[in-house]
Amino acid sequence: MARSLALFAIGLVFGGGAGFVLAAANGVTFDGHDHGDPSHHGGAHAEAMAHDHSTTVNLPAGADAPSVAIALTQDPMAGWNLHVMPQNFRFAPENASTADVDGEGHAHVYINGEKLARLYGNWIHIPDLPKGEVEVSVSLNANGHSALTVDNVPVSAAVTVQVD
Repeated sequence: MARSLALFAIGLVFGGGAGFVLAAANGVTFDGHDHGDPSHHGGAHAEAMAHDHSTTVNLPAGADAPSVAIALTQDPMAGWNLHVMPQNFRFAPENASTADVDGEGHAHVYINGEKLARLYGNWIHIPDLPKGEVEVSVSLNANGHSALTVDNVPVSAAVTVQVD
């Protein structure tokens, strides 16, 4: 019996860890909860732990200003593939939730205005989209989670598709 429990525990640890490693290798974290709601961050430490999505890091326009384009294609097997193509910007998962550095950070992916995921790479597979007209948008964000803007305009891109 003890051996079975030990093997079960080992399988649980390695199985769960493999899922997290797979998600991290694809640059995906799913954190679509409301960061402004203290109940999502565990009570008394909520204010210290919450990061602020309402602030911005404003950069000047020019040849070095970041920008982003996106392409959404239906996957031949199932779902949708979103390609995020930033310019003058580097995905820096190793620096998430640390001090802002110009030109690096992560992206946020939204479906009809609702946050789906934080993105640390150029591609994400979206398993399913709701029926009807759907807007998929991406914003670039600094390491500390503030939205990036250029001359006070958010660095973002959006596409709209009709899902039958």
